[in-house]
Amino acid sequence: MKKSLLVLLMLTCSGAALAAPQVITVSRFEMGKDKWAFNREEVMLTCRPGNALYAINPSTLVQYPLNDIAEKQVANGKSSGQPISIIQIDDPAKPGEKMSLAPFIARAESLC
Repeated sequence: MKKSLLVLLMLTCSGAALAAPQVITVSRFEMGKDKWAFNREEVMLTCRPGNALYAINPSTLVQYPLNDIAEKQVANGKSSGQPISIIQIDDPAKPGEKMSLAPFIARAESLC
């Protein structure tokens, strides 16, 4: 009986761990200065249920939506967040444009 209960408890815990959203940290050093799009040295990336992609400021834990799904969740009050443009830097090679978020979106999608 004790073994059965222990096995059941372990299965429950492992299932909860698999269902939790994954978070990775990426840095300016890792991505390269020419691809880095943020005014921070590092950000955390996550994929939430429904394939909502977010960048997270590790020092404040503020979330910034990276795709339309995440933006809609923030607009509907299902999640909290601020516009990504707050931490996104200008592209020095293209005046008036922001740095591309494509490498960060691709990394976050790999977590889904």
